[in-house]
Amino acid sequence: MLSFEEKLQICESFPQLTRHNVSLGRVNFHYEESLFEKKSVVYHLHPNGNGFVYAQFLEDYNPDHKGMVNIRDFSAQELRKIIEQAIQSLAPRSTVESAIVGESEEEEYWINDEHFTLILVYEDEMWNVYAGLNLDGTFPSYNEAAQYLKEEGFTLK
Repeated sequence: MLSFEEKLQICESFPQLTRHNVSLGRVNFHYEESLFEKKSVVYHLHPNGNGFVYAQFLEDYNPDHKGMVNIRDFSAQELRKIIEQAIQSLAPRSTVESAIVGESEEEEYWINDEHFTLILVYEDEMWNVYAGLNLDGTFPSYNEAAQYLKEEGFTLK
């Protein structure tokens, strides 16, 4: 298990996060640029090594009712990965993403191990996959589009 100091060092290595000391020696790290009201990425990191990361929008984790995952026994690599994914899940849309998605309320972001993101958008009764501004594929159903993305190594962000 990583020590409190090691976990702090990892959290502080993310320039997007702002440190906030809270009661009982605990520390929170906020992502001020969050697209959502939720800004806490790391919550109540405690000197005993316990703490939480917001993972509500992440597929590979089982968050509690507040969207948090306990990081007490995470390795350095696991901690970096979940923090990075949490930040990405809260990040505002880029100009390219906004141009593609527009006002659509049915869009999803898929990411691979190399942090390349594809956008799945429901348009004109079809599911379209975009890589940047480029249309990568069109599918008649959500299931077919999701299957394609999974086969290509992407997971839902």
